[in-house]
Amino acid sequence: MTRDCPITGGCQFGAVRYCLTRPPSKISVCFCRMCQKATGGYFGAFASSTIADVVWTKGEPSVFASSEAAERGFCPACGTPLTFSYRGKPGLSVAAGSLDEPAAFPPGIAYGVEGRMPWFDELCQLSGTRTEDDIPADEMPRYRSRQHPDRED
Repeated sequence: MTRDCPITGGCQFGAVRYCLTRPPSKISVCFCRMCQKATGGYFGAFASSTIADVVWTKGEPSVFASSEAAERGFCPACGTPLTFSYRGKPGLSVAAGSLDEPAAFPPGIAYGVEGRMPWFDELCQLSGTRTEDDIPADEMPRYRSRQHPDRED
């Protein structure tokens, strides 16, 4: 993170990195079936920006035309979903989870709510454990992340 590049992100491998020169205009989640398939999750989460405000600082995503209207960018090395855009439009949304500090950008709107799982509201009520609670101490070294660290500094 630098003054000229206040918001950074990238894929889990580190082959593709980007910066946003301005804060996203909107953070959203989308429950539509296409976003579910594209992210491999129950929804997609996106930080809306413009093509001009996204600077690729390392590598560039490959692009898949997921419909006649939309394209999705992903890391060609590891497959991390990175972008969503409408073809021929100036907007470019980055996957909110690919931001180095995703907690700083909470969603403010949901789209495609017809695809929301009927039990989704119950997720936050599930009991849970921390990752290390389920791993014996002598096995913890095996679980060391090989993912690219957040931020380049």
